[in-house]
Formats: sequence, structure tokens, C-alpha cells
Amino acid sequence: MSNPVMKKFFSNKRTIGTFLNYGSPAVAETLGIAGLDYFIVDTEHSPFGLNETLQCVRSAQIYGITPFARIPGIDRENVLKMLDIGVQGLIVPGIRHMEEIDLLIEFGKYTPIGKRGFCPTRCCDYGYGAVFSNGIQSYTAECNQQTMLIPQCETVECLDMIEDIVQKEGVDGIFIGPFDLSLDMGIPAQFEDIRFRNAIERVLHACKAAHKWSCIFAPDRNTAQSRLVQGFDSVTYTADLNRLVDAFKTDVEILKQFT
Repeated sequence: MSNPVMKKFFSNKRTIGTFLNYGSPAVAETLGIAGLDYFIVDTEHSPFGLNETLQCVRSAQIYGITPFARIPGIDRENVLKMLDIGVQGLIVPGIRHMEEIDLLIEFGKYTPIGKRGFCPTRCCDYGYGAVFSNGIQSYTAECNQQTMLIPQCETVECLDMIEDIVQKEGVDGIFIGPFDLSLDMGIPAQFEDIRFRNAIERVLHACKAAHKWSCIFAPDRNTAQSRLVQGFDSVTYTADLNRLVDAFKTDVEILKQFT
């Protein structure tokens, strides 16, 4: 039940994660072995879904790494089933309207914050776990505290209402998607443009003012370092697929000199 990422956030400790694009439980295990704090199973862009995510969640629980998932959109099924299999945080892309935030909270938090449907599934040992020792009300309250709902700021509309979003009870943080945000702003990948830099600072400031978790994607190590220095609580550093390709490309380029 305990969410190590949230625990570190409230202890003023930074966290580092990555995207999991393979949907492989073996890869999920290696990320835990490597010492990452969390991974995000990307069901928005990758060709897999609930069953593969479940296997990755099981691997995460073995190695103490927090399992998040990025869902393809906000509907009851996407939110409820991911949480029921044990995902501890949802990254939610494409936000353009406050009504979407309200729906996310409704589907993802139990009463009195939201209206999440209850069923004794694997996230609570199918109703037989110690999590129920103090009753269902204590369990649902703990879930509301430990389950992170994280809208992704990657649209101009989301940016324009970011101060209102982070004030919402039930929103636990913001994840910035820099590539999509820059595209939506009409300055694709122009990360040094003053308009983009101001946008990033605006989101970061809003999160700090509301005491909410701030996270941003970083495509490389230098960017990840600079974002941590900038003050972000967390950096999602590249993805499993990219790291594999980059590692082999570097080695192949060296070894081909001898072929």
C-alpha cells in the first residue's frame, strides 16, 4: 500500500524514474535492480495494455520500485482497472478541460474525494489482506493518500489553468511532457525559447505553491541533471527502449572500427 515515491516527496527527497515501453516484466525487474525509484508503463504510445502492465506491477513489488502507468485517456475503465491491478500512480495525457480533471478524480479517488468503485481485487489482496484490519473506511482513506493522480501538462489549455488544477483535492502532482507542450505552443522542441522556459517555470512554481509533486521528462542525462537543479521533485529519464538502443549503438560504433 505504501507509495515510496510519495514518501520521498514528503521527506523532501528527489526521485528518478523512466518509461517502460517494452511491457516486459523482465525489463521491469532490471529497472528495480538498477535502483530507479519508479517506472511508468506507457500504455498511451506502446502496443500493449492491462495484462502486460499487471506483470510489470508484480515485478515492481518484488524489487521495491513504484509502478506507475500512463493511460491513453480518461474513462472509468482505464482508470479503475489500472488501479485495481496495483498501479500506484496514473500519468494522464492530453488535458485540455477542467472537466477532465474532475472525471479523473471521480474515477480515481474513493469517497469523500471521488467516487471510485470498490472491489476486493489484487491491489488489496482480494479482500484478505492486513490492509482491511481497521475496516474499509480506513483502507479507502489510505488509498486516497497513496494513489497518485498526475495530469500531464502538454497542452496550452492545461498550462493556462495549471494554477487551478494543482489546487484540486485529488490531484497529487503534475507531469510535464516537454515535447508535446512545445509542439502545442507552436515552438516544437525549442526548449531554450523564452516562452517555453517561462511555461516550465510557471508549472514548477504552481506545484511548489500548492505543495504538489512536480515531474518532467528528460531525454538525456544532462537535461535530467539540469531539471533536478532547477527544482523539480522528480525526473523521468528517457525510456527502456532508448537506453537499449543507445547502449548498443555506442558499442557497435566502437567495435565496427575493428571489423
